[in-house]
Amino acid sequence: MRLYLIRHGQTDWNVAGRIQGSTDIPLNDTGRRQAACLAEGMEKRPVTQVFSSTLSRAYETAAAIGKRQGVPVRGLSQLQEVNYGDWEGLTMEEIEQKYPKELEQWYLSPVEVAPPGGETQTQVYERCRQAVEKILDEAQGDVAVVSHGATVVFLLEYMLDGTGRDEEDDIIVGNASISTVEYDRETKRFALTQLNDREHLAGMEKG
Repeated sequence: MRLYLIRHGQTDWNVAGRIQGSTDIPLNDTGRRQAACLAEGMEKRPVTQVFSSTLSRAYETAAAIGKRQGVPVRGLSQLQEVNYGDWEGLTMEEIEQKYPKELEQWYLSPVEVAPPGGETQTQVYERCRQAVEKILDEAQGDVAVVSHGATVVFLLEYMLDGTGRDEEDDIIVGNASISTVEYDRETKRFALTQLNDREHLAGMEKG
């Protein structure tokens, strides 16, 4: 089966460089156009179901795919973006100014140290594991999984378990991008076949 890991469309906070995290920021007009282009691009990747973060920017993106393909959208709270606590709504420059010590500690040990009021990488990884298990348990065929920039990376880290990509390269996924993972139910192994595909947005970006 195939799992299409998708990042939501653009928001105003994406443009402003503000940390969104668990804050429920909606798509902006560009994001809605991206979601429409994404839904059209997904037509050549038919799915039986769409799983989505329950945050509106992801769910609206997922709904565009579900409507276009006539398949249900299932919200999963485990697919929400990383909770950055008190840092949400701030730019990195503002975080550096207001939370220099906390930021340094987080950089040194993000697995164990959380942003003030937020969650650690260990906690995010665990809920991503739960999300993948739920999806594999419920899926009847190929599925779309709509989430967020950081969470998509954690999902890929869990699925690939350090294999299938160059460890020296940081994974970065753009708004409304598609990353394709093949899953073999017999061997229970995942394989990344495409990362950060945004070809479906080409016409929009030219215009």
